[in-house]
Amino acid sequence: MNIDGKAWRTIWLEPDGRAVGVIDQTLLPHQFTTRTLRSCAEAAEAIRTMVVRGAPLIGVTGAYGLMLALQADPSDGALAAAFEQLNATRPTAINLRWALERVRAKVQQLPPAERAEAARLEAAAIADEDVAMGEAIGEHGLAIFRQLAAARPGARLNVLTHCNAGWLATVDWGTALAPIYKAHRAGLNIHVWVDETRPRNQGASLTAYELGQEGVPHTVIVDNAGGHLMQHGQVDAVIVGTDRTTRRGDVCNKIGTYLKALAAHDNGVPFYVALPASTIDWTIGDGVAEIPIEARSAEEVTHIQGRAPDGAIITVQLTPTGSAGFNPAFDVTPARLVTALITERGVAAATEAGLGQLYAG
Repeated sequence: MNIDGKAWRTIWLEPDGRAVGVIDQTLLPHQFTTRTLRSCAEAAEAIRTMVVRGAPLIGVTGAYGLMLALQADPSDGALAAAFEQLNATRPTAINLRWALERVRAKVQQLPPAERAEAARLEAAAIADEDVAMGEAIGEHGLAIFRQLAAARPGARLNVLTHCNAGWLATVDWGTALAPIYKAHRAGLNIHVWVDETRPRNQGASLTAYELGQEGVPHTVIVDNAGGHLMQHGQVDAVIVGTDRTTRRGDVCNKIGTYLKALAAHDNGVPFYVALPASTIDWTIGDGVAEIPIEARSAEEVTHIQGRAPDGAIITVQLTPTGSAGFNPAFDVTPARLVTALITERGVAAATEAGLGQLYAG
């Protein structure tokens, strides 16, 4: 990730090897601040409060959270308690459980004295693999963008995205934004429509921030403007990420994604979903019926955070006192609305057969 010209990852092991550093995403785009996580409880809190967010990054943070827990107490009981504590923080994204299970499997047969170091190595491996998968997704998505651009010589390629599925949602590169970064660096004339993504405004605050740091032309729009832009031929493709994908190709992503998919389908706009293998839940077929949808605090709907004229970051109330709020954090887009899935192994049809061809064996 480029921040003021300096390369960053979103999470890293501190020099002492016993703590983990992360970017505090709750203060972006107005303040760039890092935090140090020194315990499993602090890692769990960082995930729960969205200091770190995005399915792949949540998984890596959870993996390091187990390392922190085992440094304090490497016993079987402590491992089990830490696993449950971390897994309970965000129920929708599958990457978290996947990463926790991977670290647990690595350490549970080892003597207690060896567990913390083994967890550290496994968490670091998961982080490095995430970077490699993001870059591979970028290359496969770039090929699609090249084809779209070739069909309209000399015209700007307009891509719409929802929420944040870039550097800040992963360790580096991102999922949905990785092809955009690859396209920009390859010299394609690409422009991004950035959904604000209420209620937490990850698009307006995070996607716009990182696109700006990379120098990618972009425009922030209200969530309800996407359909209008599609009707008027101003969107050439939609690309989003996903927090959990079923084996049949249903995708669960930030609330509002389903509406974008419906608008894209109605207007003949291709709708792509970018994801690493760790986001596929092979145990689930019907996403609408089977994926648990996290309900977050109503205060995220009734209040909003921003920067005051004096530079202070403040939270203000939007709604009348006493009005209730409801805040489902995700929705499910059925596979029939997905043009293709872009993975680290290539592009697949959003079907059980399509995914199976890429991940057979």
